[in-house]
Amino acid sequence: EVRLVESGGGLVQAGGSLRLTCAGSGFAHHNDWIIGWFRQAPGKEREGVSCISRSDGDTLIADSVKGRFTISTDTTKNTVYLQINNLKPEDTAVYYCAADRWVSCTTSLPLHYDYWGQGTQVTVSS
Repeated sequence: EVRLVESGGGLVQAGGSLRLTCAGSGFAHHNDWIIGWFRQAPGKEREGVSCISRSDGDTLIADSVKGRFTISTDTTKNTVYLQINNLKPEDTAVYYCAADRWVSCTTSLPLHYDYWGQGTQVTVSS
């Protein structure tokens, strides 16, 4: 069973940075997993912000956060990172990572994943 655990959230001032971590397990010997990051602010719909392919390193970043968010992976540790720079109050949300083998991270951010973490809270003060 795939398990995902997010960490790295917290309370930061606007303009600061955070690195969120998604630690995965249960991927077996398959390397074709797609890992995505989402966020959900209070009263808003869940928003996909990024994805990465563990097999070839392809990445996508949502236009709304491009230039400030960077996704990367350490396949040796089954870990995916989301670096967030120049944080803004509107980045306040619960951030989730998700995993699936049957989606694509090439032309558009996939929205439906089979496996989800429990989320980590990011709060940005102005």
